Amino acid sequence: MTPLALGLVLGGVALNALAQFLLKMATNRVGIIEAGSAASLSALTGIFWQWPMIVGLAAYGVSLLVWLMALSRTDVSLAYPMLSLGYVFNALAAQHFLGEAVSVQRWIAIGVILLGVALLARS
Repeated sequence: MTPLALGLVLGGVALNALAQFLLKMATNRVGIIEAGSAASLSALTGIFWQWPMIVGLAAYGVSLLVWLMALSRTDVSLAYPMLSLGYVFNALAAQHFLGEAVSVQRWIAIGVILLGVALLARS
């Protein structure tokens, strides 16, 4: 993978992870959303006016464009598994910014993901 392709893949992954994190922030602001309830309909309506939702959707849009540029330069069998780095980014962000507890078992799993990505990157 060329340095440009790697940068695009990692940029797409980072933007996608940022989008997911911001969507979580938006849901935290409106509470639990249940299918079919009037309260959830109100929550869904209100969630789209939260700044994390607006920025998160924008990040998704930009990540799609960056991802398309990445895919045009590398094999999908190499690029797609790199998306798993988003799990690592979001676990760190959730622990640091949202105060979520990340158990030892989760950290071990994240280590396995990182090992897999490192092996993949060497191929």
